[in-house]
Amino acid sequence: MVWNAGVYLTYADERTRPAVELLARVHHDNPVRVIDLGCGPGNSTAVLAARWPHAHLEALDSSPSMLEQARKSGVRAHWIEADLTSWSPAVEYDVIFCNAALQWLGDHRGLIPRLASFVEPGGTFAFQVPHNMEAPSHALMRQAAAAGLWAAKLRNVREVAVLQPSDYFDILQSVRAQIDVWETEYLHVLDGEDAVYEWVSGTGLRPFVQALDGSEREAFIADYKSRLRKAYPRRLDGTTLFPFKRLFAVARF
Repeated sequence: MVWNAGVYLTYADERTRPAVELLARVHHDNPVRVIDLGCGPGNSTAVLAARWPHAHLEALDSSPSMLEQARKSGVRAHWIEADLTSWSPAVEYDVIFCNAALQWLGDHRGLIPRLASFVEPGGTFAFQVPHNMEAPSHALMRQAAAAGLWAAKLRNVREVAVLQPSDYFDILQSVRAQIDVWETEYLHVLDGEDAVYEWVSGTGLRPFVQALDGSEREAFIADYKSRLRKAYPRRLDGTTLFPFKRLFAVARF
């Protein structure tokens, strides 16, 4: 899947806030090695660099365009292009941090213990994932995908994979971690026309639109926008309210 860093950063403050709040629950004074998994354009990496200016900081992503934007950020980090599903570091880390990336990968019951195995004793694995797949923004995406002539092309489009909070507690308990799991629902106040569409176009919608082209893509987008306008009406002041739930987990070993 191809990512567009510019579109993703349209709501940079809103996308960075969960990283800040996740990091606030990571209690580690002087980590030597820290890595940001799924670093995107580097906004979460900047948060880590500010917290631990003397740590050896690495940042990994599978998207060349995201990493290109990240390198331009000026954040002090060693940038790595790699796929998390096969990533296997030669060394362990004091902190493994992952902000809104694991939802794109399957088999969390196998993936999370594997990633946790790369944490030093006394270290921390912290991650955050969106947990709003049943919200209108995503339910309507699936409905629009199934409603048109494009349905066959979109039937097997990859969607995000997120378990329940209790599942993550059980997974982390199985690797003998001290566990902190919680959820937060943000009420984002978005400006502009088709604001919710603009938000999801940088993340969850991309697998759908990339599976289509030309007039078919435009027709799908028009159908989806129409559904979103009814579910998220624009207010008299021009803003749109967009509730968005996220799931957080911090594991100390």
